Amino acid sequence: MNTPCRAALHLLPVLAMLAGCATAPGYDARFGDAVRQARGAMTINPQAGASADPVAGIDGQAARDAMARYHDSFKAPPPVVNVINPGSPAAK
Repeated sequence: MNTPCRAALHLLPVLAMLAGCATAPGYDARFGDAVRQARGAMTINPQAGASADPVAGIDGQAARDAMARYHDSFKAPPPVVNVINPGSPAAK
């Protein structure tokens, strides 16, 4: 029953779908530029890892205590703060 013609009819939709993947949209070339630009703007010194100078700032004891306080802050929920709103039904 005219198989070459039927095979061509099945092949045409496949070729049309593949043609859609043949070219990439123009935005792919610049995909991620905004993220890279923002990360670059937040980096103070990109070569900081190559420097052998110690970091100036907080000493080890103070850093350890600060981290301990930070970790302890998650052990119990923060206290509830009662806010009195003059327009709420509870204020009447």
